[in-house]
Amino acid sequence: MARKLNRGGARGGASAGRRRGLRLLALVALVAMIGGAWGWWTMRHWQPSRAAFPVQGVEVGSDDGVVDFTAVKAIGAEFAYVDASASAFARDPAVVTNLDAARAAGLQVGALHRYDPCQPADKQAANFVTVVPRDALMLPPAVELDQLADNCLVKVGDAAVESELMTFLNQIETHTDKPAILKIGTGFEAKYHVAGALDRPLWLTRDWMQPDYGGRPWALWTANSAHSTSASDRPLRWVVVQR
Repeated sequence: MARKLNRGGARGGASAGRRRGLRLLALVALVAMIGGAWGWWTMRHWQPSRAAFPVQGVEVGSDDGVVDFTAVKAIGAEFAYVDASASAFARDPAVVTNLDAARAAGLQVGALHRYDPCQPADKQAANFVTVVPRDALMLPPAVELDQLADNCLVKVGDAAVESELMTFLNQIETHTDKPAILKIGTGFEAKYHVAGALDRPLWLTRDWMQPDYGGRPWALWTANSAHSTSASDRPLRWVVVQR
């Protein structure tokens, strides 16, 4: 009888140990879940410190929905780059609305063109200057360089990409009377190495960590590409200036 009781006690002790282990695992999982949620919330709302980067702003386009630029200014933005045109014919449907609303809110404004290496430079420049007014108060034009020429219907060599890009830059800079800012993606830079070849200010992108792929100091940095704010029901691209 004593042996039976001992075996029962051992089984009871083992069961209690398993229950404690399961409770501990559940607690660890809960802590990890809470930590993950806190980290996700923090990253979504993160922006670099004002002490390090006093001048901060946003990039916006029609994909961001309706943006309250008064709220954008209230949360610390001083400027807004507005997606304006892309390739040879495309135009952002919200460009005029966004430019006017950002100005009305007291923000400095600039316009961005998404460059397409498959399309002729002069047609792309004509598209940009048709959309973007000649205004001395606007910020320098920005050119997004992200799309590669790998899938062009007509083959475009690397040298031709740089040559056509220079033609495009010269034409829009004549229109705006300001040197363009090159917003270069990592893939574009890795293939064409334009950051070192073209003497223009750089705009680089990397969430939460300062980018270094340009090989020289950058002027603008998209520090949080999905910044959750009260200014829009969709995340915004948060940009800072290095001085």
